[in-house]
Amino acid sequence: MSTVPLELRTPDGTVVGRVEHVAELLLPDGRAERFLDVGSAPDGTLRGTCRGFRADARWSPPDRSGRRTLRLTVRYDGTDVADASIRVRCELPPDDDPPWWLVPGAFYGANRPADSPLAFPRFEVGARDYDRLVSDHWALRADRAATPAVFGWAGPGGLAMLAPETTALGMTGMGFAHDAGTRRGTLHLTFPFREEPVSYDGSPSPRPAERASHRWVPGEEVILEAVVHALGADRHGYAPVLRAEHARSRAEAPLRPWVGVEEAADLAADGLCRWHYAEPGVLLETVGFDRGIAGRDGLSVDRQAMHVGWLSGIPWAYALLVHGRRRARGEEVRRAERVIDFVCAELSPSGSLWGVWYAEKGWTQSWSSRPHALQSRTLAEASLFLLRALELGPEVRLRHPRWSDALRSTLDVVAARQRADGNLGSAHHALTGDVLSWDGTAGLAWVGPLAEASRWDGGAYLAAALRAGEYYASFVEDGLLHGAPEDVDAAPTSEDGYVAVMSYVALHRRTGDPRWLDLARRAADWMLTFRYTYNTTFPAGTLLDVYDFRTRGADNASPPNPHLHAYGLVCTVELAELSAATGDDHYVERARETLACFRQLIARFDGDFNAYRGMASERYYQTEAFQPKGMLLTLSHAWSVGVLLLACEGAIARPELLVPAR
Repeated sequence: MSTVPLELRTPDGTVVGRVEHVAELLLPDGRAERFLDVGSAPDGTLRGTCRGFRADARWSPPDRSGRRTLRLTVRYDGTDVADASIRVRCELPPDDDPPWWLVPGAFYGANRPADSPLAFPRFEVGARDYDRLVSDHWALRADRAATPAVFGWAGPGGLAMLAPETTALGMTGMGFAHDAGTRRGTLHLTFPFREEPVSYDGSPSPRPAERASHRWVPGEEVILEAVVHALGADRHGYAPVLRAEHARSRAEAPLRPWVGVEEAADLAADGLCRWHYAEPGVLLETVGFDRGIAGRDGLSVDRQAMHVGWLSGIPWAYALLVHGRRRARGEEVRRAERVIDFVCAELSPSGSLWGVWYAEKGWTQSWSSRPHALQSRTLAEASLFLLRALELGPEVRLRHPRWSDALRSTLDVVAARQRADGNLGSAHHALTGDVLSWDGTAGLAWVGPLAEASRWDGGAYLAAALRAGEYYASFVEDGLLHGAPEDVDAAPTSEDGYVAVMSYVALHRRTGDPRWLDLARRAADWMLTFRYTYNTTFPAGTLLDVYDFRTRGADNASPPNPHLHAYGLVCTVELAELSAATGDDHYVERARETLACFRQLIARFDGDFNAYRGMASERYYQTEAFQPKGMLLTLSHAWSVGVLLLACEGAIARPELLVPAR
């Protein structure tokens, strides 16, 4: 009988984990029973039995990267039908420090800071406070992950476990746990999935655990396959694992864009002009698909508001301006310039741009519980695209002197408040300019406009960008960027990845320093952990099923805000630039995928998927959160339309982006 655990070693021989048992049997009541080891075959197959089930586990030898494949054959020879799931578990080495976890797109480290006011799943050693979504063990359904995988690091290295999203037993699950007594963490794959100890649906109130199960009939046999990687101590070791899985799975996940890039650009420009533009020169943040529906107050469901960046404002006006100039459409140019004029006409008392305009009260702060707070990422993104609008030509600068004044005033405020260590702050006071928060990495967004402002900086702006680049580098290297969007507090988000890519590409473009190029690459790898590598299957009859929406190339917004969105298109050009600078086509290929993905569900005509021509949704529900899987948010967002237009115009300017995604 073989009772020796299977050791998992890195290529240099370091033991980073072990497999103690062939498999586990999970019962509908939540109990888990281990398969009793009954020996091994001459070919090395490990065998076990449990409650009438037999499992044969055949492990391949490790390859040069530390990758092993598992072929698990499970047969049920009981006399009656039985409901059960199968789990494969790997153990990490014991360690005094908590393990570092990664479920791509869904869980990062502890996932939620202990003091965060926003409730979403958090890992904590020894914790079982399920009502507050705090636990020392979590199991998730596969469609919550951008790649169905779970990673964990402890002591000398780490492990990764991967499996297909769906097998003959149903949707896969993955998860992790930690035992404070043994100081040991474990990773696992479950067929079919379980969500434990509770299920998170995007609300602060947890739902009951979900325990999917398969009904086995006597004589039934199923073959399951999984991959396990032994990893070194560098947590960036996830990147080659996810890249290899993307290369393997993309042939099984074909893309199906509805329209070409030129047509998508025209549709998006029409959508911004026809539905989102309104006087006195704003891009309304949301407009309803159904134009006849009113809210409880009898008013339109359209949001009568405009952020200066992020959800609306200058970035998407810039995209419209580029399109209007290229297509010689004077009304598009006029409306785009009108939006930028309106944003730049009135600055906050601190000297920076404002945060948000509301029809009923005018300009005011960002979305924040802090009075008078202006959030860095929102203002920085507006500044970056304001700068790019000014660089469209001398006639633009001559015709719009207020644009230059607003940009310089905002950048001066930012550079003046920079801390000695390079931190630019995550929020500042609209009246005084004082920094209200130094936490998180939202301030990294200022690096892009500061680095690109060579026309005005005299060296000072670039110096500030360089100091900030050094300060925020440790967050990129540690793999935990957080705080970019205004609505999810200090959570890690895909948007933090976009900010980092754009910022470090800007520094490399300006200086040629290879350090910034390496940080841009690492930032892009982290960002791509949120990007789906497969096409999930939607429930039959749902809108996303009927329209055959393909999810490969879409990004999960964040762990607390789990839905697919198109914001990754904002750094389309930067990913192409990164590929050109590194000689690595992986990044431009992933940009092409996203551009192909969101040339789906852009309304081609009035009535298309119950929308109007040029509308595009913010949310695509790929899992059970907020709404049932397969639904679509029936609101068009200015940024959803604008970011598609921006990416299309970027692709037209860079022909390598027009190559069809594979």
